[in-house]
Amino acid sequence: MTSLDRRIAGLIAVGAAVAANCQPCLQAAMSMARESGAEVKETMEAIEVGKSVRACAASEMDRFASSLNVAVPRPQSGASGGCGCEP
Repeated sequence: MTSLDRRIAGLIAVGAAVAANCQPCLQAAMSMARESGAEVKETMEAIEVGKSVRACAASEMDRFASSLNVAVPRPQSGASGGCGCEP
C-alpha cells in the first residue's frame, strides 16, 4: 500500500472521502483510522481539512462555470476529456 502507517493513511482517507463527498468511503476511512489508533480529535481535524479542500474546489468550479459565456460543444460519444456524467 504505502510506507505511511495505517493511522496516517486512515486520516488522509478521511479527508479525501469528505472532499469527494463519498459517505461509504468516509465510513470505511473512519473505521480504519479509529482502528489504527487515530483519536477523535484527529479524525475531526481530517474532516475539516477535507471540507476545506471540497469548498475550495467547488468555489473554483463555480467561478469557472460562471465564466463560460459561450455555448460549449458537447464532446462526441467516446471522446476523451469527459467524466461520463452527461445529462
